[in-house]
Amino acid sequence: MAFTKERDGKTLAEKVVSDEERRSHSISRRRGSADIQQAIFAEFASRDAAYHQTKTKELLRQVDWHLLPLLIMMYLLNFLDRNNLAQARLGTLEEDLGMTGTDFNLATSILFVGYLLMQLPSNLIITRVRPSIYLGVVMMIWGTISAAQAAVQSFPALIACRFLLGFAEAPFFPGAIMIMSSWYTRSELAVRIAFFYAGSSLANAFGGLLGAGVLGNLEGAHGISGWRWLFIIEGVITIGVAFVAGWYLPDYPLNTRWLSEEDRHYAQWRLIDDTGEADISAATSVWEGLKLALRDPRLYLFTLLQHSSILSQTFQYFFPSIIRQLGYGRIQTLLITAPVWIGTFLVSVVVTYTSGRTGDRSIHIMCLMSISFVGNIIATTTTNLPARFFAMFLMPMGAVSAYQIIVTWVANSFPRPLVKRSACISIANMIANCANIYGPYMYPSSHGPRYIPGGSATAAVAIWVALLAFVVRLVLIRTNKRLAEKEVLDSEGNMQNLQEGRDARAFGFRYIL
Repeated sequence: MAFTKERDGKTLAEKVVSDEERRSHSISRRRGSADIQQAIFAEFASRDAAYHQTKTKELLRQVDWHLLPLLIMMYLLNFLDRNNLAQARLGTLEEDLGMTGTDFNLATSILFVGYLLMQLPSNLIITRVRPSIYLGVVMMIWGTISAAQAAVQSFPALIACRFLLGFAEAPFFPGAIMIMSSWYTRSELAVRIAFFYAGSSLANAFGGLLGAGVLGNLEGAHGISGWRWLFIIEGVITIGVAFVAGWYLPDYPLNTRWLSEEDRHYAQWRLIDDTGEADISAATSVWEGLKLALRDPRLYLFTLLQHSSILSQTFQYFFPSIIRQLGYGRIQTLLITAPVWIGTFLVSVVVTYTSGRTGDRSIHIMCLMSISFVGNIIATTTTNLPARFFAMFLMPMGAVSAYQIIVTWVANSFPRPLVKRSACISIANMIANCANIYGPYMYPSSHGPRYIPGGSATAAVAIWVALLAFVVRLVLIRTNKRLAEKEVLDSEGNMQNLQEGRDARAFGFRYIL
């Protein structure tokens, strides 16, 4: 049989052999690389506790410095751009755009329609691209849209901007949680998420101060309304931070530029040591990861818990309006919101620290939601100003702090593979945020100053969240019991793991309660 010549002088047969040799060499290189990595991991596993304590401290110092400050700033601006409508309302927004009735409620909720549509696709995309570049780009887009709100001249134009803003903001929160869960062990993640989520509390505090300054000093400046200046200033700041994020944010442990090769391997080994499984983006296809997520019944229980938790925080979108009903003026109202959210931030740091140290999630959530319940009851049953002001502290301190622990719990409960965890985080966050579509209608302006229907409903939801946390605890206790039963001694006295199927976990793994 004759073979035709290729242009490079090789016969087709020679080319096939050459391709096979290249594939063989590629497989050999991958196997060699895997063998080297296993040897490195074995070396880490053989080290004593003092080595790991020192090495972990050094690594976390680098990771915390590169990751947390920027993520906190990004989330602060994400939350600020999302919620600045509440501050703008205290200006001439409604009057300038001819808004009446429930128009403000619609403008608040429409953002989350766009937000939901982009959640899942975005978090699947981020497992296949560099997170630093991806999140930097989407931040630049939402900053541009946020600033563009200053140019709207009608209510329909505002609705369009709010929808697009939600679409652009959607990738950030689940993407940031997923990145953090790719760097920190389960015990470390709770405190880090607390500091990250502090961005929302600081955004509410800073937003009140910024709103007071802008509405109080820039109203009518250069012929521009104060609320328009608010959108311009916050949007421009967001765009500036986006440039920094694209350059400075880390990606995953094995492809991070500013870590030494040893530190990259050690960062990856820590995750394997924590859960028994590697965190590799290419280990599972996107479609397979999505199917693994949808087949896990715990996902639906956690999604209901997170959805209910967000619903219990609906009051914060109307916080300035609720506080204004206490009898304060526009600027005083915005200033009063600041200490409430600073206090919430401090409480969040404390409770998430104790949650991480004790390895408890459910009991913390139940206690915090009880505090939120009390705050809602006080706010709706009395018009006494000191009592209602006290209630303003209790509501976010309980509900917002509990939500941070819930987000951590979700990330902890779907450890590996990476694509499944990414899908679970985004699905839970996507469906949870549906509460923001209908939740704002619980507080129509006609129900002020006490907002009895909305406050009563929110109080009931707080108790429901506490009950769900208890149910999840019972489910995970039973799951841990089944995991323990599958770990037995063989005939030679060695521990053997009999777990099989999609619920199989590494030897010694237990879900955090």
